Amino acid sequence: MFEKYRSVSLILRIIIGLAVGVLLGVTVPTLTGIGLMGDLFVGALKGIAPVLVFFLIMAAVSHYQKGSETHFGSVIVLYLTATLLSAFAAVGASYAFPVRLDLTKVAKTAASGPKDLGTVLTDLFNNAVTNPFQAVASGNYLAILFWALMIGFALRLTSVQTRQVITDLSEAITNVAQTVIQFAPFGIAGLVFKTVSTKGLAGIARYGQLVALLVGTMAFVYLVLYPLMVWVMTRQNPYPLTLWTLRVSGLPAFFTRSSAVNIPINLQACEDLGLNKKSYAVSIPLGGSANSGGAAITVSVMTLAACATLNIPVSFPLAIILCFLTALAATGASGIAGGSLLIIPMAASIFGISNDIAMEVVGVGFVIGVIQDSVETAVNSASDLLFTATAEYRDRRRAGEKVDISAAVRGAIAKERGGAPAKDTVPRAAVKPAE
Repeated sequence: MFEKYRSVSLILRIIIGLAVGVLLGVTVPTLTGIGLMGDLFVGALKGIAPVLVFFLIMAAVSHYQKGSETHFGSVIVLYLTATLLSAFAAVGASYAFPVRLDLTKVAKTAASGPKDLGTVLTDLFNNAVTNPFQAVASGNYLAILFWALMIGFALRLTSVQTRQVITDLSEAITNVAQTVIQFAPFGIAGLVFKTVSTKGLAGIARYGQLVALLVGTMAFVYLVLYPLMVWVMTRQNPYPLTLWTLRVSGLPAFFTRSSAVNIPINLQACEDLGLNKKSYAVSIPLGGSANSGGAAITVSVMTLAACATLNIPVSFPLAIILCFLTALAATGASGIAGGSLLIIPMAASIFGISNDIAMEVVGVGFVIGVIQDSVETAVNSASDLLFTATAEYRDRRRAGEKVDISAAVRGAIAKERGGAPAKDTVPRAAVKPAE
């Protein structure tokens, strides 16, 4: 029965779960047991995601060989550039379409001046060196990333057998994460039921302007800015790859709301594209915790909305500081659902906004999270796949090879459907030696 269940497309199963959740939330809102499925699903995601990222990065780095073709430099530049550009886009959108929030503690604006940037950065770096066991237990992805890299490089000095044990563990944990993903339709039905039954469709709709600003900015970033980056790097039409990554990775991430748990899906997509496993085995888990363009948008928009509500003037220098701070702080925030909301108080502090008001803004974020966090995660996860492929194609092009992105995507689609790749789309065939 489980195999028959898995034979149905995951996207189709998720859509059915979404519809069932809405229907039950409207018709039988008092049937609270349904919401338990959502709580169990979120708990499973939060439990497995930090462990998955830790072991995947550690195992991949432990097998890194000096001089091997990994495209790390290009991937990291793309990740950092995308996050920073996303923050700038969010600030520009907030200036063009200012939004005010319905806050109950507006009169309690902090009297003190903004916290200095040095203090904020000190707190951030201290957070990165938290005890690794505590980091995994609490879902501190910045510390998980730091310690996974450190331990992974140290494991390079150990025996092959030791490194193989770590690899086997990472594969076992990946299988557990894939099993959790298979139950996403039930979890999503529970989550949607809980949201609709408690807040109602009208309760979510009253934040429509804020949701429209967030979703509109994320759509602009993924459909305009990111394709422009891909074109600059590859000099080819970016939209076949952009739209394919949005469907293959963005849609599942939209419903699971976890970049970390979506890692196995991205790894499979990279294999379907015929990419270099030594590269994507590291860059995909790394992106799951470090590539946070969607998170940067959320934090910037929500912070500036709070400033507009409190009539706090935002000077251009402070806006620039917010962009860089948001881009830096967003790293590691997108691994689990709602992670970006928790760094809003830190961003708000540079404008002198009290923690009480900042936490109320976070509360607003959780209200609209069923849409905001889903779209944010879709942007984050799909761009991990997009930039991993772009980095490899760019480096191959610079090495004198002919790259055909459209052919690579056609080959990946053929593999998805279980058929043989087209004649011009064999694995890694999107890359042909230049004549």
